[in-house]
Amino acid sequence: MQHHAQEELTGDTPVVLSGPQRVLYFCLGFLMLGLGVIGAILPVMPTTIFIILAAWFFARSSPKLEKRILAHPQFGPLVIKWRDRGAIPRRAKKFACGGMMIGYAIFLWSAQPGLYLSLGVALFMLACAYYVVSRPEE
Repeated sequence: MQHHAQEELTGDTPVVLSGPQRVLYFCLGFLMLGLGVIGAILPVMPTTIFIILAAWFFARSSPKLEKRILAHPQFGPLVIKWRDRGAIPRRAKKFACGGMMIGYAIFLWSAQPGLYLSLGVALFMLACAYYVVSRPEE
């Protein structure tokens, strides 16, 4: 069972870093975790991707915190399914695509961009939505 990007490439478990890089990854892990918590509250911000990133950073800086994320009853299974199969549950796909639609509507309303910027952002969001929808579900 593969649990980390490094494992997928080498078959090895990720190395816990030391020194300044470990501190940086530790801080980035908490930043991603904080963004994930904010995303759980705000409907237009994603949650799961930030929790996945937090677990990735903690795997390299604090395995204890990574284990806490993996053991979390709500987020742990999502992270494990993503690591094992790149899977996103159907409900999460719906929330992600809905959040992108709401985010795009807010962008159009608040920024009132020109035609080319509107189309560029729409194409980018459609590509993101396609990626999310194309992932396995379970």
